[in-house]
Amino acid sequence: MIQEVASDLLQDLGVNPEEASVAFNTVVDGESRYIKDLRINLKNAFKAKNLSQKEATLIALSVAANEQNDILQKLFIAQAKTAEASEAEIAEAVACASLLAANNVFYRFRHFMNKDKYNTIPAGIKMQIMMKPVSGKEFFELMSLAISAVNGCEMCVTAHEKSLLELGSTEERVFDAVRIASVVVSATKLIY
Repeated sequence: MIQEVASDLLQDLGVNPEEASVAFNTVVDGESRYIKDLRINLKNAFKAKNLSQKEATLIALSVAANEQNDILQKLFIAQAKTAEASEAEIAEAVACASLLAANNVFYRFRHFMNKDKYNTIPAGIKMQIMMKPVSGKEFFELMSLAISAVNGCEMCVTAHEKSLLELGSTEERVFDAVRIASVVVSATKLIY
């Protein structure tokens, strides 16, 4: 049963069984039922009630880029194209991960230090993509929040959630985005 589910999961992800990671094979060889959980979690994550298929796949792509996972990036790029995401939207999802990597380090530092001096010095980090995103301000904030949650930046998560609610978004959209991010990160531990 586990072998069959594992084979189906690899097929879902477009991974050749001979190219499965050591971690994946270890879990399968140990007959861990987690493989079934992971497959279900991945399928369910993309059935988000408060996100379109395009939004769900772009968030997943941004997280896969953040985690530097080529296998999942290729999968989510293909899925985003099927969901009618433009090349510009796909590029923006990947760029969001890069920008947020810088922001999350910088703002975590400010948060950890909690010194007035560091909070008054300009960041000096160019963020033009954040000002006029191709995918729209609300959705870019949503991707930014998901990446910030993955990277563990409390200050950024809080700021993005506040911006989202001010832009008319909902807590349900935030929750769905973070759930997708968490499932994609869990997949990166076995699929690489």
